Amino acid sequence: MTLEILYDANPRDWEAYRTAIPEALEARGFDVRFSRAILPGDADYVVYSPAGAIHDFTPFVRTKAVVSLWAGVERIVGNTTLTQPLTRMIDPGLTRGMSEWVAGHTLRYHLGMDRHLATQSGNVWEEDIIPPLAADRHITILGLGALGSAVGKTLSTLGFSVTGWSRSEKSISGLACLSGAKGLKKALQRAEILVLLLPETRDTQNIINAQTLAHMPKGARILNPGRGPLIDDDALLDALDAGHIAHATLDVFREEPLPKASPYWAHPNVTVTPHIASATRTSTAAVAVAKTIEMFENGQTPPNLVDRVKGY
Repeated sequence: MTLEILYDANPRDWEAYRTAIPEALEARGFDVRFSRAILPGDADYVVYSPAGAIHDFTPFVRTKAVVSLWAGVERIVGNTTLTQPLTRMIDPGLTRGMSEWVAGHTLRYHLGMDRHLATQSGNVWEEDIIPPLAADRHITILGLGALGSAVGKTLSTLGFSVTGWSRSEKSISGLACLSGAKGLKKALQRAEILVLLLPETRDTQNIINAQTLAHMPKGARILNPGRGPLIDDDALLDALDAGHIAHATLDVFREEPLPKASPYWAHPNVTVTPHIASATRTSTAAVAVAKTIEMFENGQTPPNLVDRVKGY
């Protein structure tokens, strides 16, 4: 039997996936037709992202699952016409890229690189300012899904003292894991460097606000490669202006591209990066898509199946 798989994601990525996904599936023994022109009633699977054209999934009566190429599903999960199983992207390439981005900026903060760059122009020699060892630097990660867990393990391997927080209890080797409201406060109180890797849900929107920022140590730093709405922007700017938060490196925003009028651009204690902390890599993502479809075909539940109630 030939699997009919419709591609409905970003058109500019079609050429990259056009051969990569069929090859990954054929390597698993499947005969596939992978096309942008399959009729809704004929599609066994839809490889999808919100950059595609489909808004109404009602005609997809034969479709066994919608396989998203995006790690985040906040722009999909609320679609009431989407009753088919939905999976999110867990891509080893994306995970590795995220770990590298966070590790790089964590080391930048840890070693005081920004200060060295700033003082070099004034010929300032500050040999008495020595960073602590990584074991004495406390990092907190909010969100212990696939990305947060991988980032935490990477930072732990580098020697950092890492605390992770999630809504439900978790146990991850090398990390001190906390959960719940009390756990969040404790995790923030430890956060010399805070990494935000939570999904965007009603519960996580503005989780970094005036109250939670006040729990953090004075002079703490924030990395947000997760989701823009996790942060109350006005509260963060106030904390930066007051010196309570020393610096923030932000890769994601409520509106993207970040508007030219945003105060983040010119703020001396903010680094803006253009949503490049990590990206789905075609070669590894194609294998991830093939593995997901293989599990459905074998009657198995893939680990990346979206929980509609939780929203991720």
